Formats: sequence, C-alpha cells, structure tokens
Amino acid sequence: MTSQSPVSFLHKASGWSVAWGVLLIVFGILAVGSPLVAAVAVNAVIAWLIVLGGAVHLVMAFHARGAGSVIWRALVGLAYVVFGGYLLMHPLLGVASLTLLLASLFLIEGVLDIVLYARLRPAHGTGWLLLDGLVTLLLSLLIWVHWPSSSVWAIGTLVGVSMIMSGVARVMMSLAARRLTSTTTLPKAA
Repeated sequence: MTSQSPVSFLHKASGWSVAWGVLLIVFGILAVGSPLVAAVAVNAVIAWLIVLGGAVHLVMAFHARGAGSVIWRALVGLAYVVFGGYLLMHPLLGVASLTLLLASLFLIEGVLDIVLYARLRPAHGTGWLLLDGLVTLLLSLLIWVHWPSSSVWAIGTLVGVSMIMSGVARVMMSLAARRLTSTTTLPKAA
C-alpha cells in the first residue's frame, strides 16, 4: 500500500474541487438561461423532500406509543405526502407559491438588515448592511409587484446566480490551494 503525501492529496483533491466548481458554473448558466425550467426543478426537489418527510412521519407513526399519537403522526405524514404529491402534479402552482414565499423572505431579510444597520450605524462598514437591506427590499418588491409573472424568472434566476457564484468561489479557492501545494514541499512520512 503506497502512502500519499499530504501535498499530493491536496493537489488531487483541488482538481476534483475545480471540476465540481466548473459544473456548478455550467449548471448555473443553464439555470439563468432557462429560469422556469430551473424553478420547476427546484419545485420538484422540494416536493420530493416533502413526500419523503411524509413517508418518515408515516413510518414513525407506527412506532409511536398510544393511539392518539399514532393517529396524529399518521395524519401529519399523510398531509406531507398529499401536499408534496400536489406540488409534483401541479409544478407551476408550486413555483408560484415558492416565489411568494421567496418574496416574503426577502422582505423580512431587507427589513431586518435595515434595522441592524440602524442599530450599528456608528460602526465602520455598516453602510454595506444598509445597501444589502435596500437591494433585498427592492428585489422583494419587484417579485411582489410582478407576481405571478415573476414566478417565471425569480427562483430559477436566483438559484442560477447562486450556483455561478458558488462555482466561481470554489474554483478560485481550489486554484489557490493548488498554487499553495505546488510551492510547498513537505517531508515524506517514513
């Protein structure tokens, strides 16, 4: 069995990390290019996770003690399965619902960022909090005002941009690690 040095292990791992980052960038570009398709895919993943959660609730219901607990957990599990199945059968309705949820989240985040800015205003660099809060509020308003048509672009575009940013960050960090490993030589283990 050959022993691999830490430097060669890091070099090899960074290569896989670069490949994963490039895939994230490609998928992100595809999501931005077809935001409705990406939104439907996100809806499908969430719907399947809800169905899986329902299945777990149903299984756990039969391990619960007491008739009331079994019935309650079974009803919760059935509700999950029905709701997840409904989202799978009606993906555009699911995307529209997720878009409203996203707009609500952005509204709350924007308000909280602005409140945090007001509390931390004397500190250096808090202007970025205010900018973040205002941009997040603006995005929330854009989604709300144009809903339900914003469902066509909002989720897919935001997921795509997030994937692109994550991919770029991963590639850059992996390339930095590769440069570091190519300039570092550690003694081999005996």
